[in-house]
Amino acid sequence: RITLLELMMVKISDKNSVTSDEMNVFVRHADFLAVCFQEKCRAVLKLTAAADAEDEEALVTIHLLDVLCEMTSNNGQLEHLQAFPGLLETAVDTLRLTHLAGKQAVNIFTATHAVTGQEEISHPAVGFKSHLIRLIGNLCYKNKENQEKV
Repeated sequence: RITLLELMMVKISDKNSVTSDEMNVFVRHADFLAVCFQEKCRAVLKLTAAADAEDEEALVTIHLLDVLCEMTSNNGQLEHLQAFPGLLETAVDTLRLTHLAGKQAVNIFTATHAVTGQEEISHPAVGFKSHLIRLIGNLCYKNKENQEKV
C-alpha cells in the first residue's frame, strides 16, 4: 500500500506529465483516499509509543495524508476534495489530537521537537502536523464555507 501511494505521489507531483484522462482517474480515486484517511487517521497517534514506531497502518496514513496534500494542491482535484463530506473536520480533529498527544509525550509530530543536540531523528511522523495544516489550508483555499467551519 505504501509503495502504491508513493507511486501515486510521484505521478501527481509531476503536473506536466499528467494527462486529462489520468487526472480524471485521480479525481475518481480521491474519494477512496479521503475515506481511507478518515478511517485510519487516528492510527498515527499510536506512533507516540516507542514500541509502535513501525506501525504499518500509521505509515499508510502518513502517506495518505501526503497524497491528499498533493491532490489538494492541484485545482482539478481541489474543488472535488473541498466538497468531500467530513474531510476538513477529520483533518482539524486529527490536528487537535496530535497536538495534545505531542504535549503528553515526546512530540514526534514536529521537526523542532525531533532534534536532539546535533543529531536529527528521522521518525516517519515528523512533519505530520505541518501536513495536516497544509491540507486544512488547501481545503479552505478560496472556499468561504470551509473557512467558516475552521
